[in-house]
Amino acid sequence: MRIGYLECFSGISGDMLLGALVDAGVPFPLLEETAAALDVGARLELRRVMRGGLAATKIDVHAPSVGAPGLTSETREAGAYAHAHDEHPHAHEHPHSHNESHPHSHHESHSHQQTYAPHRSLSAILGIIGAAPLSETIKARASRAFQLLGEAEASIHSIPVEQVHFHEVGAVDTIADIVCTAAGCESLGVDGWLCSPLNVGSGTVECAHGTLPVPAPATLALLGDAPIYSAGPAMERVTPTGAAILRMIDVAYGSLPAMRIASRGYGAGGRDTPGEPNLLRLLVGEADEKSVPYEAGAEPIAVMEAVIDDATPQLISYASELLLEAGAWDVYRAPVQMKKGRTGVQMTVLSSPERAPALRELMLRETTSIGLRWRIENKLALAREFAEVETSWGKVRIKIARWPSGEVANAAPEYEHCRALARQHSVPLKQVMQAAMRAYAELPEKER
Repeated sequence: MRIGYLECFSGISGDMLLGALVDAGVPFPLLEETAAALDVGARLELRRVMRGGLAATKIDVHAPSVGAPGLTSETREAGAYAHAHDEHPHAHEHPHSHNESHPHSHHESHSHQQTYAPHRSLSAILGIIGAAPLSETIKARASRAFQLLGEAEASIHSIPVEQVHFHEVGAVDTIADIVCTAAGCESLGVDGWLCSPLNVGSGTVECAHGTLPVPAPATLALLGDAPIYSAGPAMERVTPTGAAILRMIDVAYGSLPAMRIASRGYGAGGRDTPGEPNLLRLLVGEADEKSVPYEAGAEPIAVMEAVIDDATPQLISYASELLLEAGAWDVYRAPVQMKKGRTGVQMTVLSSPERAPALRELMLRETTSIGLRWRIENKLALAREFAEVETSWGKVRIKIARWPSGEVANAAPEYEHCRALARQHSVPLKQVMQAAMRAYAELPEKER
């Protein structure tokens, strides 16, 4: 199997991984085209730098100046948007470091002139990504990264994810970092990503909520149970963007497996730290599946269970609805036979580990259960994307699952779309679903 192995001896950030991808063979023009496709004014610059005596690639994202003299109407509107939302809780990623001499500055010292970054809601960022003329796989991965960032911030501040408004995370350079990384990873064509334990650094970082210890709260939430340690001078080495990207590409953690190296790349951070090269190394090559002692592409999933024998079906159904609204991935119930001949219902809730504490509390509050079990398991999911087809009753969205090779593993029409058309036109649901699949089969190969 073809794998990408990330050696994070000096942590990871968005610009470091972009540099490593290009250094390992991803065409830089591909990343430039991806940044341009976002239509947010982002421009990439490539330069060769030295870190600890080693040559590496540094990618800088230049964003349009906002808040400087001579504001355009567009940037004035962006500033008004940020001000208008000041009464809402905002989730701020700590500012990007523009001064490499700062003792706790982190890797992502992008060379851009942005002086004011407007707040952006999660839906606004997802809209920018969704509108870009990029492959559905790239858009799905990048959207997932921002969704994970939103869920992490919502959990930290104990607010619904819909109320999260990003500041620096929503800045143009970070959107470009994440989307261009998704494009670069797709171009590399690996079957799975593996990663060494993460050097998260030490010290403190300044953010909108004050001085906080490294790793920052959002970073810590995103890393979950990833193996971490601290070494070297006090500085932030794993950024929230870097942590979200690791989740986005579904890394597994462990030591370097036996593999034949096909290419290697070094991506540079913003600072040149004496004695410890501020680098991320990427190794790409072929590994025997038997030599990989852990599963590439797996991610943690929280499983919560409660057995309930003294609640009405309506109460359990209502609790299930609340759990889904609160961010659960799925909620299902199964009848069980308990001791003393009692019948009951086992409620199982699946979610990201970050959402588990809030969902556990909700389960105990909204059901009659006085206890529950929970655990973290491994989840392996195929990459998903969507295509839209036209039927005689209207448009239907098709969900497509792909193998790592890009081959389609499964495709199915979205139930809600088909259900709405069936009701609207008074036709059997099965006919709408069959017509949607026929239309999908007739699409040109490049659109499937």
